[in-house]
Amino acid sequence: MRSAALHGTLGALVLTAATVVPSGGAPEVVPLPLRDARETAGTAAAASAAAATGIDWTKCPAAEQLPAPVECGKVTVPVDYAHPGGEKIRLTVSRKRATGTGRQGALLYNPGGPGGSGMSFPMYASPVGGGVWKKLNRAYDLVGYAPRGVGRSAPLKCGEAGARGRAARSPREPSAAFKRAMRRKAATYATACAKRAGGRLDHFTTPANARDLDVLRAALGNRKLNFVGTSYGSYLGSVYATLFPGRVRRLVLDSVVDPRPGRIWYRSDLEQNLAFERRWRDWKAWVARHHSVYRLGRTARAVQRNFDKVRSTLDTRHVGGSAGRNVGSRQLLADFLGVGYDEGTWAGHAAALSEFRHGDPQPLVGSAAPDRYGAAERANSDAVYNAVKCSDAPWPRDFARWDRDNTAVARKAPFQTWENAWTNLPCAYWHGRQTRPVDVRTRPGELPPVLLLAATRDPATPYEGALRTWQRLPGSSLVTERGAGTHGVADGNTCVDRHLTAYLLHGRTPGRAADCAARPAPEPLPDGS
Repeated sequence: MRSAALHGTLGALVLTAATVVPSGGAPEVVPLPLRDARETAGTAAAASAAAATGIDWTKCPAAEQLPAPVECGKVTVPVDYAHPGGEKIRLTVSRKRATGTGRQGALLYNPGGPGGSGMSFPMYASPVGGGVWKKLNRAYDLVGYAPRGVGRSAPLKCGEAGARGRAARSPREPSAAFKRAMRRKAATYATACAKRAGGRLDHFTTPANARDLDVLRAALGNRKLNFVGTSYGSYLGSVYATLFPGRVRRLVLDSVVDPRPGRIWYRSDLEQNLAFERRWRDWKAWVARHHSVYRLGRTARAVQRNFDKVRSTLDTRHVGGSAGRNVGSRQLLADFLGVGYDEGTWAGHAAALSEFRHGDPQPLVGSAAPDRYGAAERANSDAVYNAVKCSDAPWPRDFARWDRDNTAVARKAPFQTWENAWTNLPCAYWHGRQTRPVDVRTRPGELPPVLLLAATRDPATPYEGALRTWQRLPGSSLVTERGAGTHGVADGNTCVDRHLTAYLLHGRTPGRAADCAARPAPEPLPDGS
């Protein structure tokens, strides 16, 4: 499930973890020793070299669209940490210097994905508003970066994973023929990735990203790491804490991925569909309560019927906007996935659906139609997303397994199950090496206090993930936004932000756990109406 950030796991359906070993010429599943001596030594060598070189900060290139006072630079890392003298790539980095006294070093940020770029992070401390990040910028240099393969960090390109550039169907109950077509598309995409990436394909993994993070820490001149990771970034932070517990100073995990090896990633994606279905029901109930505004039905079932009618219309009629920006059910589902990630989109999505049903398709088309100007960036993000997830863990190679599991889940969670399956299906045909996930955990006292932030109804990284990580990182503190579902808890809830600043500025946590009330519910009318 792709949007602003990565997947989580939760749900009542019990499914078998993905432990199928490929056969018939498929790449070998290679276990990943947690502290492989060669990679540990390679990381130390790369970090030492980066510390000696530092970062040459200059004006940001126009391509980054980051105005002063943000600065940009590059940091060199090896493609393969087991062979640090071999091929190298350069990661792009951005920085906004601390604005106050009492500097506490650099605060690094990863927004998730995998495949998301954090280069715009320094802009979060905007002169206008800025919220919690503006306050933190007084003490910290805010540092963003593009992970390996992302943006201008040796970009990975595999081609187009889906039919983003044209109207495309997503049948509620895909036929055998449709499934065959999607299998061919996924296999073609996996082959293209292998051809374009070559030997680099084996080194798009979360442990490699964690080692890059340690090299970035050294290049910034920090003895220990200050890091905020959201969504997939929380998993990256958890893996870093497992590999380098002694190098953690402040670690914030926001919207926390369930790190259990058996959940990374096939099972987590299946179970995530159930959590998105629950949040979809939340939205439909909210729309039904505001029937007087949106006229989409007084019950959640009626709202669903109206959505289904729009979905059918998009697949049976030519509906689009200027320059061939047409919309089919796949674009509709991708757009409405946003209601799961952010309550702030609820009113806008309801208004667009209502206007479509009452004669004006353009607001919905404008929201859901592919943006041709962002196509290259999306394709790059998709490539890294697949490369990391497909390499991080074993995946079933037999489509019959995918078909059986997704059919069972779709009976309970029809909203996004098949779309999620098509997104991840290249992993069934992946040519690169697949490893075993890191067993995230530390011993008591090995890691300084860590702050976890989570919302109880977040569908992308369901609450179960925060609880599991909390158990595996002794001494960590869990701040829960009760009854909320917006993905990405920091910067928006006053109570949560108070705990965040107390931790990052003073090292104080609220003990083992603290609860915060949910932020106010969205208004029934979109902004400006």
